[in-house]
This record gives sequence, structure tokens and C-alpha cells, in this order.
Amino acid sequence: MSKQTYRVCFCFQRRFRLAVSEAPEDIKKLFEQYSENGIMTIDGLQRFLVEVQKEDKATREDAQKIIDSVKHFHRKGVNLEAFFKYLFGDINPPLASLGVHHDMSAPLSLYFIYTGHNSYLTGNQLSSECSDVPIINALKRGVRVIELDIWPNSTKDDVDVLHGGTLTTPVELIKCLRSIKEYAFVASEYPVVITLEDHLTPNLQAKVAEMVTQTFGEILFSPGPECFKEFPCPESLKRRIIISTKPPKEYLEAKEVKDKEDDSQRGKASDEEAWGNEVPDLKGSHVANYKNDLDEEDEEDTDDGDKSQHSLAPKYKHLIGILARKPKGGLDAWLRVDPDKVTRLSMSEQKFEKAVVSHGKQIVRFTRRNVLRVYPKSTRFDSSNYNPLIGWMHGVQMVAFNIQGHGRSLWLMHGMFKANGDVVM
Repeated sequence: MSKQTYRVCFCFQRRFRLAVSEAPEDIKKLFEQYSENGIMTIDGLQRFLVEVQKEDKATREDAQKIIDSVKHFHRKGVNLEAFFKYLFGDINPPLASLGVHHDMSAPLSLYFIYTGHNSYLTGNQLSSECSDVPIINALKRGVRVIELDIWPNSTKDDVDVLHGGTLTTPVELIKCLRSIKEYAFVASEYPVVITLEDHLTPNLQAKVAEMVTQTFGEILFSPGPECFKEFPCPESLKRRIIISTKPPKEYLEAKEVKDKEDDSQRGKASDEEAWGNEVPDLKGSHVANYKNDLDEEDEEDTDDGDKSQHSLAPKYKHLIGILARKPKGGLDAWLRVDPDKVTRLSMSEQKFEKAVVSHGKQIVRFTRRNVLRVYPKSTRFDSSNYNPLIGWMHGVQMVAFNIQGHGRSLWLMHGMFKANGDVVM
């Protein structure tokens, strides 16, 4: 029982007792079995972890960490109250982490991948700062796909990372690359994919190729011809960095940025909106056609695949480990499976919700060999997220989320990948 006070009429204090949960009898008996004189020492706690909790590899250091984490007056052990607090606290989760226990020897397209969207943003999509800090935080959490939007800097002689057409402040690309190299394998040894949204001139593309090659060196994945026929397995890609982007085309200086003011929905999404609409609700309804102008990947390829290849700088071309494409012709062309080639397709949240109603079977068939990435709609200015279950049910490997965001959808995403050691599964 602990004593608490509250003020009455600004001058008097009343005192009352706050009831605290008392350990049940079976917990008391268990504590007495591993304690002496009312204190469970480091050795006693270690024996408890091994014999009762079945943590066979528990050490004295593990026991000491538990003692240090529980606030009490005994530094060399825990009393009954602290022991009870430990048992029902966050430090003692109901399911111990099993680490990576799934078979990781199948092609990459058969795994769900922990994927970030606009990984460099510290907050909202319109005016927050761009930084390497959210990238570092995401990698520490176990995120395996980092997205970088690369643009020429103000003097057109270097490369920045920023959300184009917004008030976000840029960060240098080289800073992001160095941070990725330093933190890529802190949480997991499995590969990190960097998806590049390229808005560069050919000379700056060559500069990016040099930056990437010098920064990552031997850990950069250099694909052979066989990698474009079937994706390699995660096990063979351990501690490798993979670049994924579209084959770059000839840069057109006169190309105008599309008007981004046509979005009819603005403001913060409600809690239900952040959770996303379920598929059955979409039938018979007409969702407004939003222009996802802030993400160039929503545009179809304007040139034939082979034709665009001829315009590539060789160094930049050979960086691409996962080829991203979106051919002309709409959903039927996008989801057509090529038996001799595998690719990555990106689709906005809204387009995907429509596609699962009209092309559900084609999506499942496409994701057996190819990688599909779904990203949040452009009106999620507050960096909220959608319902990931819709994507996972249809085999979407890269359900891209605003990791710096909030809400139940993000909690579900984090929980999904906890099951296999915070990696692809």
C-alpha cells in the first residue's frame, strides 16, 4: 500500500492509500523457493530463468539486467514486490523471441519484407526535415527496405534527398548512404534494399553510381543475368546492400512537375482512415482518382524497355539489383507475368485497393515470381498508414509504411516482423 495526497480548496491536503496489486500465493511460493531471507539474488534469479522460464542460455548478466531494470532498494537482488513487478512487466514478454527461424532459402519474392516509405522524413510529408536519423532508427528496428528520393541540389552539381514539390528541407545523399552502411546490419544480417526514386540528370546519375560504389564497396550486391530471371534467396544475400530503381531514361529539362494541388482530400486522417478500408467496402463504390504526384513511381514507363537501356550510363545501370518497371497498358500489362524476367512493380494504396477488386487473382499470380510494392496515398500528409492486411493477403512483399508515423496499422506492422526476428519472413 502506498500513500498519495491531493489538495483541497488550494490550502488543505488530504491523504489516502492507493491499493497495489498483491502477489498471489503461487507467486509467493515460487519466490520463496528461489530466494533467501526475502531477497532473490543474482544466482537465484538465474536459476529461476533456467528452470522455470526455460531460458537455457540465461546468464548472470541477464539476471543482473533484470535486477537493474526493476526499481527497488536492493542492488544485489529483488524482493517479492520487485519480482512480481518483473513477472508482469514489459521486460518479461509472453513469447520469447525465437530469432530468425523460418526457411530463408527460397527466392526473395516468396517473403514479406519490412519496408519503409520516404524513410528520410522526420515527421509529416509536407514540411518536416529530411535527415539520416529516421533511416538509422528504422534500420535499428529491423526495417529492410529504405526509400530515398534523389534530386539535384540547388547548384545542380550534387545530389540531395528530399520529398520533391514540398517544403521539406534536404539532406545530402552521401550522408544517408554512410548511415545506411553503418547501421544496415545492426538488427539483422539479412539484406537491405535501397529503393531510389530518381530525378537526376545523366551526369548526376554517374555521380550517384560512384557514391554508391565507393560507400558500400564489397557489400554492394552486383547482379548477374540470372538475377533477372529469378530473385536470389535472402540467405545468399546476407550482409549485402541491394539497389532497386527503374532503368533511368534520358533527362528532359523541359519536363514539368505535375500540379499537386488537385487532391480533393486534405487534413489529418481519422483513426479509422489510418486503419484503412476493408476490401468488401470498395465493391460498387467509386473512389476519387487522386494523382499521386509526389511519387514518380506511379507513372508508366514511356519508353520500351530495351530502348531505355541504351541510354544508360554503364556504371549506373549495373547498380540495379532489383529492376523496377511499370509498362504501358494499365493493370493488365502491369500484372502480366514474364516467365523469363522478374521485376518490381510499385502501386499506390488507392490503385491497389481498386486492383484487388478487379484483378485479385492476377495480383496473387504476379507476386509468386515478382515483387509488388504498395505505398501510402499522397494525401496522408500526417504520415499515417493504411491497413497492411489487404496487401499481405494478396502476397504483396513490400507493404511500404511511414515508419516515423503512428497508429494501429504501424503497430501491426512492427508485430508482424517480430515473429521472425525483425526480418523478412
